[in-house]
Amino acid sequence: MKARRFAAALALLLVAGAAQAAEPAPCRIDGLVREVLCGSVQRALDPAQPDGIRIEVHYVIVPALARRKLPDPVFPLAGGPGQSAIDVAGATLGVFARLNNRRDIVFVDQRGTGRSAPLDCEEPAAQPLAESADTARQLQTLRECRERLLKRPHVKEAANLGFYTTTLAMQDLDAVRQALGAPRINLVGASYGTRAALEYQRQFPQAVRRSVLDGVAPPDMVLPASAGIDAQAALDALFAACGSEPACTRRWPALRQAWDGLLASLPREVNLADPLTGTPERFTLTRDAVLAAVRTPLYAPALAAALPAAIDMAAQGRFEPLIALGGALMRRGSPRIATGMHFSVICAEDMPRLAVAAVAPARDFGTGLAPLYEQACAFWPRGAVPEAFYSVGRSATPVLLLSGGLDPATPPRHAKRVAEALGAQAKHVVVPNAGHGLLGVGCVPDLLFRFLDAANDADALALDAACATAMPRPPAFVPPGLEARS
Repeated sequence: MKARRFAAALALLLVAGAAQAAEPAPCRIDGLVREVLCGSVQRALDPAQPDGIRIEVHYVIVPALARRKLPDPVFPLAGGPGQSAIDVAGATLGVFARLNNRRDIVFVDQRGTGRSAPLDCEEPAAQPLAESADTARQLQTLRECRERLLKRPHVKEAANLGFYTTTLAMQDLDAVRQALGAPRINLVGASYGTRAALEYQRQFPQAVRRSVLDGVAPPDMVLPASAGIDAQAALDALFAACGSEPACTRRWPALRQAWDGLLASLPREVNLADPLTGTPERFTLTRDAVLAAVRTPLYAPALAAALPAAIDMAAQGRFEPLIALGGALMRRGSPRIATGMHFSVICAEDMPRLAVAAVAPARDFGTGLAPLYEQACAFWPRGAVPEAFYSVGRSATPVLLLSGGLDPATPPRHAKRVAEALGAQAKHVVVPNAGHGLLGVGCVPDLLFRFLDAANDADALALDAACATAMPRPPAFVPPGLEARS
């Protein structure tokens, strides 16, 4: 009897061992100079069906340089939703360079992104202007993407698109932590990655040492509804800044009126050369397309500095500068978004709460992105989200929240209420003249290092952020020759 029991126990151990992740192996990743380690863990797509579809969640470890490394690695969480953390590793590792001396940096591709059962729509890097300005065509493209995704082995049927929520993704992340044998980890989330970090901390508080939330997008944000009011605030701040700058006021004394006239002239037929390819196109330029073109440069104050000139020229019928600014962030090699995963998250987590969001229409941006997402989510499957997902509880460990005062997507108002919910262990730093994403700006990488490297929690929370908060706003860009004629 004892022998049979021993054999049965041994069999169970062997099965469990076979299910564990294999040891990470040396590999090379685009954008990273030195050799790193690549690994993966197998996960059930639907946790309630462990014998059903399984997916591989991939991760990359950038090993600490020191021989005696610290036991708590850093996990950067990508934005979007839909960015691949591994794809942005090369561009972001510099932010973590000092931390990497003694800590591993672990980039995990969230389910639905990058190498982890991706829900990418295989879109071209740059769409023709006519397509990007046509909402109906964009929705049709999304429908076609949905049908293609159903043919992939990790989807197979529409309902399975509902298993790509933040809650399940953070359970995957903890499986990676366990596979690495790390008792606690440090989370660094950017934009949507802050929502992921908050959800990880909700589910696994004992596994979190410290968290950094850059551009806070809380779980109760209702992104499609807040997009309009937040973009409007950033645009209004731009007009106010121009009014306070002598050079901007002299050159564009009636900038707001020019903007109002531009919007009133839409829609209209235009002939434009694509700023990237130079290919001439004729299409109908809509109000939504112009608002989108303005919203994008507002993310980065250095780009937004060129908006007064671009708006003035567009009001005179010259749209190329404005359209070029609108595509600048997407066309400078920024990481692609897995569109299917993006809608799986937003449709499941944000859209069910749209009716209770009660956000008043903004002056120019109206109801924001809500109409687009309402149409898209009408045919995109929605996953189940636990009600607890939307609440932020008290934190037992330090959390650093970073906000840009000019951010059109995740301004300080969102981080303020999260910091209040987190309690005494939260420190909220607002950089008044910064936009969306602070981790790579000025002295912020040093703040990140000092917060995570501090020997005790009190020192981490006593962080002096004056070097960042004093950063000035870039003045309005006046093209050469225009100032002389004003």
